[in-house]
Amino acid sequence: MKQTILIIGSVIIAISTMVVAFTIFQVNREHATLVADLQYRARLLTGGLKESIEPSFAQNSTSTLERIVTRLEDQERIIGLAIYDTNGQLIVSSPGLPQELATTSPLIARVMDSASPEGGFVSGRGTSRYLFAEPLRQGDRVVGALSVVQNSSYINERIQEIWLNTLARLLVQIFILSIIVWILVRLLFFKPLTRLTESLKSARAGKPRLPENADTEESFFPALVSEVSKLSKSLVQARTAASEEARMRLEKLDSPWTAERLQEFIKAYLKDRPIYVVSNREPYIHTKEKGQVKCSVPASGMVTALEPVMAACGGTWIAHGSGNADKETADSEGKIQVPPEEPKYTLKRVWLSKEEVKGHYVGFSNEALWPLCHMAHTRPVFRKEDWTGYRKVNGKFARELLKEIKDVQRPLILVQDYHLALLPEMIHASRPDAQVALFWHVPWPSAELFSICPWRKEILRGMLGADIIGFHTQQHCNNFMDTVGKEIEALVDLEHFSITREGHISYIKPFPISIAFTNGRNGADSSEDAPKALSIEVPPGRLILGVDRLDYTKGILERFKAFEFLLDQNPEYLGSIVFLQIAPPSREAVEKYRAYNEAVTGEAERINQKFGVREWKPIQLEKRHFSHEELTTLYRSADVCLVTSLHDGMNLVAKEYVAARNDEAGVLILSQLTGAARDLKGALLVNPYSAEETAEALRMALSMQPAEQHRRMKTMRETVKSYNVYRWSAELIKALSDLG
Repeated sequence: MKQTILIIGSVIIAISTMVVAFTIFQVNREHATLVADLQYRARLLTGGLKESIEPSFAQNSTSTLERIVTRLEDQERIIGLAIYDTNGQLIVSSPGLPQELATTSPLIARVMDSASPEGGFVSGRGTSRYLFAEPLRQGDRVVGALSVVQNSSYINERIQEIWLNTLARLLVQIFILSIIVWILVRLLFFKPLTRLTESLKSARAGKPRLPENADTEESFFPALVSEVSKLSKSLVQARTAASEEARMRLEKLDSPWTAERLQEFIKAYLKDRPIYVVSNREPYIHTKEKGQVKCSVPASGMVTALEPVMAACGGTWIAHGSGNADKETADSEGKIQVPPEEPKYTLKRVWLSKEEVKGHYVGFSNEALWPLCHMAHTRPVFRKEDWTGYRKVNGKFARELLKEIKDVQRPLILVQDYHLALLPEMIHASRPDAQVALFWHVPWPSAELFSICPWRKEILRGMLGADIIGFHTQQHCNNFMDTVGKEIEALVDLEHFSITREGHISYIKPFPISIAFTNGRNGADSSEDAPKALSIEVPPGRLILGVDRLDYTKGILERFKAFEFLLDQNPEYLGSIVFLQIAPPSREAVEKYRAYNEAVTGEAERINQKFGVREWKPIQLEKRHFSHEELTTLYRSADVCLVTSLHDGMNLVAKEYVAARNDEAGVLILSQLTGAARDLKGALLVNPYSAEETAEALRMALSMQPAEQHRRMKTMRETVKSYNVYRWSAELIKALSDLG
């Protein structure tokens, strides 16, 4: 639409410029013609009057002169006549002569001095007038002057009429031409280009469709259509080859997992059975800012892991629509095809009221379950009204899901995280044929710790409605089995890691989640100029990077303390290193998170005041969301990535940093209390509660030799590559589908 408006606007400006230019030419010519005609008539009039005025003037017959000028005043457009002597004194004037012209004007004096007639325009009282004077003679001597004042306002009226007529014609022309141009642009340009775009989208989505008129000369862009047609065929061939290669890789256990291999795996194991993912957080959020709708990906490890899987497999993702423009971008059923630039699966949004969000998400999920599952020494808050809201929202998600799977035989459902712990039991009660996996993205606490939850039995019964319950680590599985054994009546089988309750078996398995890292590369090549592409200025010097939500479990205050200890003990680093902390705000409706935000900001300012010198500040705190591309650039620029979570299920930032390092350089410092610490053996593991230990790891990282960096990073990259998110999802789906 903007392009169409731009084209029409350009046409309007061009036409208007030409019309104005021609009108100016016409106005000038018309003005010259009218003035010449006015002068001609004035000259004829004064020339005829001279013959009768000069004899009477010579005889000094004032009465005769008055009679002549009075009689002629009644002629059309004549305002007044006057006769002057050689001294410029008025002798006779008609009654209608304006008072301001009763005295001698410079033009009268010039006429008598030059002894030749002359005319000119004079203005007064809003009326345009034309004054013409003729010298009166006696023999060869000038004895006076005769002047005629005519109304010349009709000239201005005529010029105005020309401009008004031109404007009216121009508006009509603009209206007609705008319609014609709009139709032509749509028919000749946008429609063909839209068809070409849809053809390319179909080819990228694996559903090739040749452009219309691809084999004829009817297209307005024959060369472009031909190239797009060839490109579509090439994409089809490439996809076919990739699919065939992926199919062959299924038989090779040691071959890397890719999106194509996962697609072939889904075809082989699920036989076109649809996949449904259910989570509280949606993968794409639409928000309206300054009248413009913007689509963004939320900062979430769960989204980072699952979005590539859904893009590869297709299916339906059911989630809470939290964006202020989510409703207007979805259809009447709350559905929208995503990703926006290349749709591959359906996102169905569930609408929650503010009260439901407060009880379910802010209250029970983040003030009760989140601190309960994380050993970050934050006391959980249990409120009956929050529990009521939690159950209500789980029920709403269950109803929306059951609508989607109403006509689907043996649907495969992947429920995500602690927000929907009650959902598996609700699904099993209504659709026992559905196969349900629940993946718990956060740690599972010890049985003693979980026992403080007033509704622990209801939560456990809800989770045991799933056929597979997955955690990041075996320790979390052990904790869950122990918790069930102590809290509810069920048969706990430690040999097969299964729990049987009321005839239903749930298998408890570890599935360490990962990222979409496949062929040893992760995006564009690194570059020395990469930081220049960022929306922030990366300070000079060696860069230590932290990337976390503003969450008290991430240990940001602890790492600030360790960084301060490093500078205290090693003053040679002052001015030569910078700690860049990316910390977008999170869960701002929760008081604990707002207080933590303020504490992090205050601590960064205190350390900067303590060590800052001139332009150099040791800590640069950026409290906003960064895109995946921006983070990848920062990962490649950072000498050290510091991850000091006080407790974490996995922590994918550590794996993203490893995947981004195509140069196999850089050092990862990782909390021993994360799930990733069990996978990434090349990291420097630290106790995040020990500032001294973390500071020593920072010193080691900053002084580590390149050969040692390459050895460690290569080991970690191989680990992430061999167990990426495609393999994670394949193992989870295989475990679920193998249950029969």
